[in-house]
Amino acid sequence: MSTAISTIRNLGPAYEESCKRAGIHSAEELHSLGADVAYGRLLASGSKPHFIAYYVLVMALQGRPWNDCKGAEKQALRKRFDAIKTRSFDKELSEFERILDQIGVIDRSARR
Repeated sequence: MSTAISTIRNLGPAYEESCKRAGIHSAEELHSLGADVAYGRLLASGSKPHFIAYYVLVMALQGRPWNDCKGAEKQALRKRFDAIKTRSFDKELSEFERILDQIGVIDRSARR
């Protein structure tokens, strides 16, 4: 039996939906992937890079409040985020997909 991602503190239904689009379907799977790999998959599946979304995930997987990240720890997470974004986010492809979606070429139901 698998546990819903939204049962993890700080991760709600919208984050869970993003995870599903990235092929991550349970809290157990998210924990086993870890924050960096999971966030990379979120970006590769079309989620826009956002530092707060990344560190919320890191804090959530550690069972900490989302705003518990400060100082040197936050700076270190920013470096990790920037590296993940560089590896996993193709701005040109994302812009291309946005245009295709705008003109109705992308079937949103196929992404689920």
